[in-house]
Amino acid sequence: MRGDGDGWVFDPDGARYWGRHGAAGLLLRAPLADGTTGILLQHRALWSHQGGTWALPGGARDSHETAEDTAMREADEEAGIVAAMLTVRDTLVTHEAQSGWTYTTVIADVDTPVDTVANVESTELRWVGEHAVDELPLHPAFARSWPTLRSALGRL
Repeated sequence: MRGDGDGWVFDPDGARYWGRHGAAGLLLRAPLADGTTGILLQHRALWSHQGGTWALPGGARDSHETAEDTAMREADEEAGIVAAMLTVRDTLVTHEAQSGWTYTTVIADVDTPVDTVANVESTELRWVGEHAVDELPLHPAFARSWPTLRSALGRL
């Protein structure tokens, strides 16, 4: 289902960003069996923007949504994650473009790694140990924000 946020925003330098009203994604954490913290990552379908890279479930924000609403809707659409399962811990604007476009990361926890169901936008969803995230080929924007996010996780 297409929302009113679907579409590109262009900066004067030609950079483009998906989401007419910005975008948001969900950084979901859970304790893993080995005692470490896992992060749910999405391996983006090859046909998508920056396809073949790993990032968070997320997408375009509709005009009537908060960043948290968007992150929850996208996590449900892309991974089958139900908002009632989560405890939101924080929200961080992890990118702001010259045009005013923003990407907001919503950080949430679950008690155990929940089962996921990938839609056509994913080739795989995987729980990855927090210390192994940057070993994967990350979406460039997520790679830039990961150090800030990882630091924020340490404070929560």
